[in-house]
Amino acid sequence: MLSLLKIKNIALIDELQLEFAAGLNLLTGETGSGKSIIVDSLGALTGERVSSDLIKEGESNAQIEGLFNIFFNENLQAVFEESGIELDDEREIDLIVRRELTASGRNRIFVNNQLVTQAFLKKIGAFLVDIHGQGEQATLFNPATHLEMLDEYANLKTLRGNVAEKYKELAQIAKEIESLKADEAQKLQLLDILQFQVDEIKKVNLKIGENEALEEEKRRLNNVEKLSTLSDESYLLLYENEEATISTLDKAVQRITELTEYESSFREYAESLQMAQAVLEDLAISVRDFRNRLEFSPERLEEIENRLAEISRLKRKYGGSVESVLEHFRESEERLKNIETSEERKRELQKKLQKAREDYLNIALELHDKREKAARKFEKEIEANLKAVALEKARFEVRIDAPNNLQDETAAIKSFTAKGFDRVEFYFSANVGESVKPIAKVASGGEASRLMLILKTTAKLSEVEKAMVFDEIDAGIGGRVAEAVGLKLKELAKTQQVLCVTHQPQIASLADQHFLVEKETAKNRTNIGVRELNENEQVEEIARMLTGKEITATARQHAKEMLSAVK
Repeated sequence: MLSLLKIKNIALIDELQLEFAAGLNLLTGETGSGKSIIVDSLGALTGERVSSDLIKEGESNAQIEGLFNIFFNENLQAVFEESGIELDDEREIDLIVRRELTASGRNRIFVNNQLVTQAFLKKIGAFLVDIHGQGEQATLFNPATHLEMLDEYANLKTLRGNVAEKYKELAQIAKEIESLKADEAQKLQLLDILQFQVDEIKKVNLKIGENEALEEEKRRLNNVEKLSTLSDESYLLLYENEEATISTLDKAVQRITELTEYESSFREYAESLQMAQAVLEDLAISVRDFRNRLEFSPERLEEIENRLAEISRLKRKYGGSVESVLEHFRESEERLKNIETSEERKRELQKKLQKAREDYLNIALELHDKREKAARKFEKEIEANLKAVALEKARFEVRIDAPNNLQDETAAIKSFTAKGFDRVEFYFSANVGESVKPIAKVASGGEASRLMLILKTTAKLSEVEKAMVFDEIDAGIGGRVAEAVGLKLKELAKTQQVLCVTHQPQIASLADQHFLVEKETAKNRTNIGVRELNENEQVEEIARMLTGKEITATARQHAKEMLSAVK
């Protein structure tokens, strides 16, 4: 549920704060007063894109903030855990979502004061608010959305995920078979190329780390004279000179040993000095042996340079590193093996494809059966609910088309998708004597608005903690029909929080909370304000909606009667 909405410096809004409650929350006002700006701001808190153009003229930044009270949800928790963000595991959770916009275009999003991405906000936004705007009829006319509505109603998310997984396995095997066929078409040419590449890399016999070892040896050979001088001097300083380090250290050890006879505190140094002696002696021997092994070899240097050149050539040709060369070698060997044993591989893949197809079909058929059962129940619920919005004679059908040739292995697989093999489309008729037809061909604007309301509320009735927002979906209707739509919204508001922007007095009279959106001009600046109406103010607003600017006593009386009828 949305408890609080704060908007600052957005469009014509200086600053406003709205506190919403459970039930039916209505926003009314003159056309162009800014009602849709509030809905758009709420959409920004669900992850919709917002532009810095929305910032109020003359301001450098803007902010939209909402407080949502929701029940603990395992799916929502999974989204948080996936992004490494903590979420309280209490039964009721408060989420504060804030979007900060700047004129420079640097926008930031926070959830409970943790910086998040727009993609993350869009994921959790699906758990917070469902916004149904004036343009949603276009989505209703698109059959692709019908499958999603039916599956959401039937709660088939888990089964859909299993079907998608089986489809992925099937598609991967099919892709490998197609790749094998392409290889076969170029078999002779590929055999020559791949065999050459495999032989070329195999001949060089690359090893991980060899390049670095050769470079180090090359540096030694190119610096033999310097290394010889350094090792000679090091050995002399450590061992040979009269004042060599080991010699002077030995004298120091003798003196310290004598000291310990008179001062026990020096005993702790004795062992360390002995260790130092051993280390220096070992170092001196290593330096001497290193010097004795040093020998400049033009032949070995040339051999190293040739080897490095060969390695460099392969690296340039096959990916830039020894690892990439070896990976190319492995892949080429595998591909060569596949081509050389293509018939055997093809038979193996065909068996895998057959198994994967059977696995997919089994679970896709289960999905199909559940859709068929859910569709019949969905039809009855939709038709029953359509009566509540003055479409008593309307008929609604869910048609599910499945391929007739599921047993034809070649043909049927073309109709398989990650969502199953069904094609779902809603058919509708509003009048007696007219056959049902695709919604896009028969539903008028007013009928589409009511059908959208019924479809959305029926499919999502279980999501009691989510706020549902309707932005003027009652456009194009009036009178008895508007009253019926209002009663449906009122019924929905018993189990879900509903926010509705409306121009219909019949709907406004049913509000649990009624907000008036007003546009004011002062000092050559326009500002949008919102205030909650008390009972008397509600009478005035509904009377205005009934008659227009000039409010009559009759209109006020009618408004009072409308309000008293729902109490």
